[in-house]
Parts: sequence; C-alpha cells; structure tokens
Amino acid sequence: MTEVRFNQVNLHGAVKALVSVTIDDSFAVHEIKVIEGKNGLFIAMPSQVLPDGTYQDIVHPLTQETRDYISNILLEAFNSMVEEMNTMKRT
Repeated sequence: MTEVRFNQVNLHGAVKALVSVTIDDSFAVHEIKVIEGKNGLFIAMPSQVLPDGTYQDIVHPLTQETRDYISNILLEAFNSMVEEMNTMKRT
C-alpha cells in the first residue's frame, strides 16, 4: 500500500470516513468506508446496489489474509488520524 488518503471524515455518524488507497503506485481504489459497527470499526469495500436491493462489492480482496492486511492498515491510519485530531483540539 503506497498511499492512504482520507477523502471525507465524519466522526459523528456510522460511516466514519471515506478512504482512497493506492497499491504499488499503480492501482487505486476509491470509496472504501470506515464504519462503526456493533463490534467496533470495520472497512467496507466499494459496492453497488443490485436490482433486488442487495449490495455487491465492486472491488474486493480475494483472500482473508489480504482483507486483513488492508483492514489493519486502514484502521491503524484512521485511529492515528483521530488521535492527531484529538491532540490538536487539546492544544
């Protein structure tokens, strides 16, 4: 992962952030969501609504290992950003 960019941050809703990532300086994925769920933060890949009302990921990792890798990087970056924002508020 060569770049993580937070495009939108909303700490007061369920969708906490919209993220764009660049992989190996050659592939970009936009509109990854950081979401606050019942069991904490998780990421949701870009998706589209199907005619039956269900959602289908447009882009997704093919292995659990890759999903965990992406999730860990994004959630660590999000938590660092929130901590930095909180530090700035205190000063």
